[in-house]
Amino acid sequence: MKVLGIETSCDETGVAIFDTDKNTIVSEQLYSQAAKHALYGGVVPELASRDHLKKLIPLIELTVQESGYTLNEIDGIAYTAGPGLRGPLLIGASTAKAIALSLGKPSVGVHHMEAHLLINLLEDPAPSFPFLTLLISGGHCLLINSQSLGSYQIIGQTLDDAVGEAFDKVAKILELGYPGGPKIEVLAKEGDSSAFNFPRPMTNKSNLDFSFSGLKTAVYYEYKKYKKITNNQKADIAASFQAAVADTLLLKTRSALIETDLNELVIGGGVASNKFIRERLVTGLKETKIFFPPIERCTDNGAMIAYAGSFYLKETEQNMSLDIKPRWPLSELNHG
Repeated sequence: MKVLGIETSCDETGVAIFDTDKNTIVSEQLYSQAAKHALYGGVVPELASRDHLKKLIPLIELTVQESGYTLNEIDGIAYTAGPGLRGPLLIGASTAKAIALSLGKPSVGVHHMEAHLLINLLEDPAPSFPFLTLLISGGHCLLINSQSLGSYQIIGQTLDDAVGEAFDKVAKILELGYPGGPKIEVLAKEGDSSAFNFPRPMTNKSNLDFSFSGLKTAVYYEYKKYKKITNNQKADIAASFQAAVADTLLLKTRSALIETDLNELVIGGGVASNKFIRERLVTGLKETKIFFPPIERCTDNGAMIAYAGSFYLKETEQNMSLDIKPRWPLSELNHG
């Protein structure tokens, strides 16, 4: 089966083709709008929708061309149905449905966060269900007891800011620009991670939930102490903030592994591309088998949508309803 995957949940336009017979992504394209949204300090939904509309069809054509297949050889189309921004989701869903209708092929809506989780199964070696999952992105921070395909129990989540959102907000405080995650990671390399003792939020609580708004506030008040801050001082703040986030993720994940008695950990989402956080988790969880996707598969991409869709297309009939779900908790999936 050859699956065309379309990702348009936020500000990346991703397209890929997954071939189940070869068990590989045979072609993929990714276009990021980050530079455009940087002018506004964050994603502007209307601009994101317009850019998806402009870029999606050319990217699909290029992906198909580079795969060596024809569009008629595609067996089904998978698209991100949610969660995400309503306008961008509609662009992807309507395009997928139109292509499916023209080809007489099925289409299926994919849960964005399940796709982040499942893409690790394409790697070698790959994890095996059941396993613990840590999904860390701009919109989510989740600890999940992943029992089987489509069967996920959320055992910990953020009570306020997502971890990637905290990176963006701290980057704004430090006047680094958008997107904040990569900018903080780069600046933090020049700083001392022990310069400031920022809080590790909720790590003294018995539950597995996260909270990053207080940490962000602590950074804000530290920053405001300086009438004229130097780049070295900014670097120290960035490094100390990043270390606080990494420690918080490590401590909560370690507790979750003990509570669930699982020995495999799957990590995904855009923040999983942060090398400092990766290293902190690996060194702090030496007794656990940890699976990360490649850096390029951490951020939103069409490959994860094509791959996730391959599990569900075979049981899907042609359906033309635009069933997007901008707010779609992973716990509401009905596959399992």
